[in-house]
Amino acid sequence: MKKYFIALAAVCCIAGSSLAQIEPATQKNTNPISKSRILSVDSAVVTKHHVTIKGKLIPYTATAGSMPIWDNDGRPIAGVFYTYYERDDVTDRASRPLVISFNGGPGTPSVWMEIGYTGPRLLNIDNEGYPVQPYGIGENKNSILDVADIVYLDPVNTGYSRIVNKDTPGSKFFGVNEDIKYLAEWINTFVTRKNRWASPKFLIGESYGTTRASGLALELQNSQWMYLNGVILVSPTDLGIERSGPVQAALKLPYFAATAWYHGTLAPGLQQKELTAFLPEVENFTINELIPALSRGGFIDDAQRSAIAAKMSRYTGISEKLIMQNNLDVSYDLFWKELLRDKGFTVGRLDSRYKGIDRQAGGESPDYNAELVAWLHAFTPAINIYLRDELNYKTDLKYNMFGNVWPWDDKNNHTGENLRQAIAQNPYLHLLIQSGYYDGACDYFNAKYSLWQLDPSGRLKDRLKWEGYKSGHMMYLRKDDLPAATENLRKFILESIPKPGTPAKY
Repeated sequence: MKKYFIALAAVCCIAGSSLAQIEPATQKNTNPISKSRILSVDSAVVTKHHVTIKGKLIPYTATAGSMPIWDNDGRPIAGVFYTYYERDDVTDRASRPLVISFNGGPGTPSVWMEIGYTGPRLLNIDNEGYPVQPYGIGENKNSILDVADIVYLDPVNTGYSRIVNKDTPGSKFFGVNEDIKYLAEWINTFVTRKNRWASPKFLIGESYGTTRASGLALELQNSQWMYLNGVILVSPTDLGIERSGPVQAALKLPYFAATAWYHGTLAPGLQQKELTAFLPEVENFTINELIPALSRGGFIDDAQRSAIAAKMSRYTGISEKLIMQNNLDVSYDLFWKELLRDKGFTVGRLDSRYKGIDRQAGGESPDYNAELVAWLHAFTPAINIYLRDELNYKTDLKYNMFGNVWPWDDKNNHTGENLRQAIAQNPYLHLLIQSGYYDGACDYFNAKYSLWQLDPSGRLKDRLKWEGYKSGHMMYLRKDDLPAATENLRKFILESIPKPGTPAKY
């Protein structure tokens, strides 16, 4: 069971204060969505709503439906489910930004960001992201719908998306490059049908969705001739950027330090510092001392090895003895198990603010991912209630919070380089990375490292930006971070759109 959660959990909110007033649903198609377990691959239901964002009433149309993926002969082989939010009181749709959003897994739908971050509706959770009852949905007063229309799409076998041609193998969809290719085709169809070719376009992906977004940036340019204004990576993966040996071993240390600080396991002198004042010290040690020490392997002298272990212990709350026993390289699993072992808890993988309880205190890894269980608990009832009751999408299909996309072909992952090429080729294209300090699946310092490696020349860095938040993988689930994170998205979107007539040239 533990391996199941860890394999799927690379996916990778606040309680709504008042319900949005929802107008009666109207159907776009004459036949209602089927209540069978067979996906209606080309259908949609349209409803009218409004939401108050930053004190202003925003009317919008929501479309929930499916559009096909075709084979080379034009026959539907799969249907991709989507929800599309379009602000109604817009007179110039050509200049209205379009945000194309997806999550990760790679086997998860877009539920997380749709009802947890950027969409007009927000699931009911507590101030730190934990599930509460009664389950439900409220108004998202921080939604980015005021500045951009948004489409959330669910890759094949996630959400309601399904393969519909039984002769089509899963390998057509389930791989780094296969995923990018068919989704680029789908995005082309969507943009064409919705008449959005003139609109400034943005991709936002979370977790494995950042691999997806990075690859799509170049695929859309090269194969669909569609050029973006921005890519937003929320809790990014390694993007296929090489890191191994001493670098890979060392980069996780600042995340360990952040987690130890959160749980109050550090010495008073460090614990009394603000997190963002403390972490640069750990980052400098990681780059300037730990990587060189690990690079010397077993030939580092005993005195230096002891000094490095002592500093690591001071920064992480893990004993110097344990660090020495592991050759200065404590694994993520061991850290999650060890940090609060004497208190009877493990800490979460995707968000180490969350605590779990194992069968036994012994061992070298947690029994389960405490944060993922909590998130599934909160999001699953909320999305099922929302799609059926508010968006009027009636079906007997199961909404797959985790779909079967295995085996997944992860070879030939060059998405980081693809993103670099896309930014270099398109002078309009900007990049924003958002990370949570307590994310151990896609940790913040590895995200910084990816940002540094994206632009070896240093010629593009004025269009690349990183932001950190005092939360985990889904930084937006923390009440104090949601307004700031969404406001930074607004700013990024608006600043990435050139003034009319500005040419895309160097």
